[in-house]
Amino acid sequence: MYQLLREHPMAVDVEERMSWRGRLHLEHALDDKAIRRAEEKSILRATSRDLLPELISERVKSPYPSTQSPAYEQALRDALAAIQADRNAPVAPLLDSGRIQQTLAKPLGSVSPMYERMGMELAVGLNTWLNEYDVSLEL
Repeated sequence: MYQLLREHPMAVDVEERMSWRGRLHLEHALDDKAIRRAEEKSILRATSRDLLPELISERVKSPYPSTQSPAYEQALRDALAAIQADRNAPVAPLLDSGRIQQTLAKPLGSVSPMYERMGMELAVGLNTWLNEYDVSLEL
């Protein structure tokens, strides 16, 4: 397997970047059945597990430039609460107030994952756009 990757890495959709451990590191990674999971960075995680703290090696992969700051999520929650309180908010007819209450009632975690914020970002962004361009909705 190593020879195939070495000679034709892109033929098997693998971009080879030789680590400081080189061939032995790659062979170990490819031979370890426990790391052949459908999880991102599984080979990297398995082969560096003994070198890094678990907090680092097992952290969730997040797309750039997504923040994980709870302060950002709190700002989104504040903006969403303000939209819900404003009866004249242009996006208000499109929102489910019960769902907003559920979202705002969830405890704020120490990390703010993107999938938790997407709906809030959409509602706040759409409301901003509708206000900025003076668009009114008739439903």
